[in-house]
Amino acid sequence: MNSTIRHDWSSDHIVALHNQPLLALVGRASAVHRQHHDPNHVQKASLLSIKTGGCPEDCAYCPQSAHHRDVALTKDRLMNPDSVLMLAKRARDAGADRFCMGAAWRQVRDGKEFDAVLTMVRGVRNLGMEACVTLGMLQPHHAEQLAQAGLTAYNHNLDTSPEFYGKIISTRTYQERLDTLATVRAYNIALCCGGIIGMGETVEDRASMLQVLASMTPHPESVPINALVPVAGTPLADRPPIDPLELVRMVATARIIMPKTIVRLSAGRSALNREAQILCLIAGANSVFYGDTLLTTPNSDTNEDAELFQAIGSWVERHPVAALE
Repeated sequence: MNSTIRHDWSSDHIVALHNQPLLALVGRASAVHRQHHDPNHVQKASLLSIKTGGCPEDCAYCPQSAHHRDVALTKDRLMNPDSVLMLAKRARDAGADRFCMGAAWRQVRDGKEFDAVLTMVRGVRNLGMEACVTLGMLQPHHAEQLAQAGLTAYNHNLDTSPEFYGKIISTRTYQERLDTLATVRAYNIALCCGGIIGMGETVEDRASMLQVLASMTPHPESVPINALVPVAGTPLADRPPIDPLELVRMVATARIIMPKTIVRLSAGRSALNREAQILCLIAGANSVFYGDTLLTTPNSDTNEDAELFQAIGSWVERHPVAALE
């Protein structure tokens, strides 16, 4: 199958792709995946919350929001860089290629805390790993400093469609998210940008979000596909779990419309059985978050992942990244 890189997908066309018979959808996605990627390689990314809780945003899904006062979550200050780098080394030794660091901030501010994050980024790169951060909105000079520190990728999710977005978040506009992504890309930092399903959105909303991502030139280098993990005390605490096949369909659709992108199976993976995860990998997912926790929500543990990779025969040896001079 010859898959052309396109940026002109319509939402209607994406809906049609998403809704085709599952076996046809997965078969097509798998063919596209094999054309552009080694189907036997799965990247492992480790994610650490370096500053937890107290976020001024009101994202309905997020236990770290200061607006959700009934969430049982301890608010922590920014971690010490030495502690972060110790955990990064542990993740590397366990096989992780990329180390992702998340701070519950609305936006980056100049000062000692941002300087500490820059130290963390340099340290992770010197361990021979890719470094990714998610810090909220940022100004051009912040992006420039992150690039100079060697940052590999910046995570800033769209979360959902422009049409559904206002039902999930009111403290930050969709355009502000797009502006942040544009700022990051202007400094040649890779984009890690995806969304969450299971928040009450429609298939059309899911397609609309994918259409926004696929219209970017180039496509985001990494697209995490998350399933909502309901957390007590948040507005979405009572949302029912999605059917795992909905996650398979999202992965497959993302793979078809963004052939070269790394599609990351992210939050919600801990609720999938082994076979559902394998189906996602067949459908085009080629990265997983590795470790027991994703920021503040549970993830598959490393022993389960080791058994999964052994069962499917995927190789997960690290691709060493040259340390910075």
